[in-house]
Amino acid sequence: MTTSETVGFAILGTGMVAEFHRRAIAANADLGARLVAVAHYHPARFAEISAHFDVPCFSQERMLADPDVDVVCICTPSGQHATQAIAAARAGKHVLVEKPMALSVSDADGMMAACERAGVKLGVVLQRRAEPLFQDIHRAIQAGDLGDLTLGVVTIPYHRPQTYYDQANWRGTWALDGGGVLMNQGIHLVDLLVWTMGDPVDVQATANTLHRAIQVEDTLAATLRFPNGAVATITATTTAAPGFPHRVEIYGAAGGIQVEGESAGRWKLVDTTAAAVAPPQPQTPVEAGAGGDPRDIAPTGHIAIFRDFVRALREEREPMVPGREGRRCLATVLAIYNAAGLL
Repeated sequence: MTTSETVGFAILGTGMVAEFHRRAIAANADLGARLVAVAHYHPARFAEISAHFDVPCFSQERMLADPDVDVVCICTPSGQHATQAIAAARAGKHVLVEKPMALSVSDADGMMAACERAGVKLGVVLQRRAEPLFQDIHRAIQAGDLGDLTLGVVTIPYHRPQTYYDQANWRGTWALDGGGVLMNQGIHLVDLLVWTMGDPVDVQATANTLHRAIQVEDTLAATLRFPNGAVATITATTTAAPGFPHRVEIYGAAGGIQVEGESAGRWKLVDTTAAAVAPPQPQTPVEAGAGGDPRDIAPTGHIAIFRDFVRALREEREPMVPGREGRRCLATVLAIYNAAGLL
């Protein structure tokens, strides 16, 4: 819990995603959120980074010792998340970690255990859960508006050129990226799938590296089976130039929902009179968005995740996406990789 009028955030890592965190913190200034520091591994860049973020830039160790820091946002390469989150928890800091929360289930468990021992909150930035559309979809499914679920379809026809991977030596590696199109780009949509349909009990998959000079997969297909017998397919690539919007489709015995990008193209029910959530009007088809450019995502999801996290601290409750929920989609991605023979 924080009893101060302000909640001091520090961002560990200063790459592209750190900008989304900075904007989300600023957008929640009315709740007392403020950026007080950033941390980087290279002292020679401290002055440059400090000037860019307009707050002091420290080493990780000095940042963790700063009493003004209440929450550490972890925006580093994925393979560093677990050790950094555990270090932050041991320093008494709350943790808000980017996806994937870790690269192994055991590391995710270690993060949760460290935060529980320290009495601090652990939140995972799976920001699509915070968007009103996906919250409505989840609520409708939980209320039974679609009836018994039968089929899920996730399609990720993204484009990431070789230059995307070449700009940082950790990208496209097993050690620090933890996987390719599914772990890096697709995990948000895997999260939506398990959030709405549950955890799969059987997984089959195939994957390959077709066009990118990277260690990890650039193309993948998987079939998942759920406890009630429902099935889902996931197809994903980063080689579909120039990039297309992802699609998420959920069908049940009483209706179905088709989402393209962040828009509901179709939401059809057999009986709308008893629906817990009124189907929205069909929305205009969207452009590629993140399918073509990783920077082209709306800031609203991050803003909502941060808003909820600050409120969770003040209300002494779990955040919207606690560690155990981040663990679920991670476990599913790893199960798909195992089925494809990648691990």
